[in-house]
Amino acid sequence: MNKRFIGVLTFAFIVALGASLVLYRVLQARPTAKAQAPTSVRIAVAARDLEVGAVLKADDIQLVDWPNAVPAGASSDMDKLVKRGVLTPIYAKEPLIESRLAPPGAGGGLAAMIPPGMRAVAVRVNEVVGVAGFVVPGMRVDILIAGNSPGGNAGLGTLSRTLLQNIEVLSAGQDFKKDNEGKPISVQVVNLLVTPEQAEQLSLASSQTSIQLVLRNPLDREVAKTPGTAVANLFSGSKGMGLRSNSPNGDTPAPVHHPAPRAVAPAAVAPMLPPAPPKKETFTMEIVSGSNKTEKKFESSGEAK
Repeated sequence: MNKRFIGVLTFAFIVALGASLVLYRVLQARPTAKAQAPTSVRIAVAARDLEVGAVLKADDIQLVDWPNAVPAGASSDMDKLVKRGVLTPIYAKEPLIESRLAPPGAGGGLAAMIPPGMRAVAVRVNEVVGVAGFVVPGMRVDILIAGNSPGGNAGLGTLSRTLLQNIEVLSAGQDFKKDNEGKPISVQVVNLLVTPEQAEQLSLASSQTSIQLVLRNPLDREVAKTPGTAVANLFSGSKGMGLRSNSPNGDTPAPVHHPAPRAVAPAAVAPMLPPAPPKKETFTMEIVSGSNKTEKKFESSGEAK
């Protein structure tokens, strides 16, 4: 074997060994990163499933270590959570956050579910008015009224119009829990969530007219513009009778009576005069005879003057 080849091979082996030694020393001298233990925060969660309207007790709350990001509105103070009402269903191990609980002192039940500035109005219903029992908590309805308008046209008969639209149903009977399955519930009273002004209209309508609830899609928030109708229009085929007015409360406008036109005396006619006789036309003929020149005038009839 060539001595030169052996020398080169030996040199390469020594260089590789030295490089490996240097790399090993560098890795040994590198400081090792200390494993950081995940930090956790103790928050209050539901110890069991909680239904709408329930009032929190001490055994309904459990403090646990929450390793992830803390949800907005979560709390670890059990004293601030006890005796507060539940507004939406809360399942076991879910954090108890402010938006799903009633304000302190509001308690539980239906009253805690009424937002500030709103009112709950009870309306008596039957199987027909209550849409065959499908008006359950969480649904949205329109309210129709039917009756006779004071001072209206008696020839139109009973009038019907849409009083309120897109009204939320808070409770059906004594049940204020939202039914996710939409099962029909036969009840005699439903509670509707309305504004104070709508509560006044609904109270008067329930005592002076007959009410019909109309079920609508909860995702449909558009307010329809309807003119209303009357019994006379059902037989005449008219689509509407112009019940809507520009007044904010939607009252039916009183019929407008236009004054009868006054008789006007005919103007004096001047006596007719006979027409003037037509003016006769004349023409002149010039006659030249040698050195003599004469003129003769003739009328349109051809007679000479």
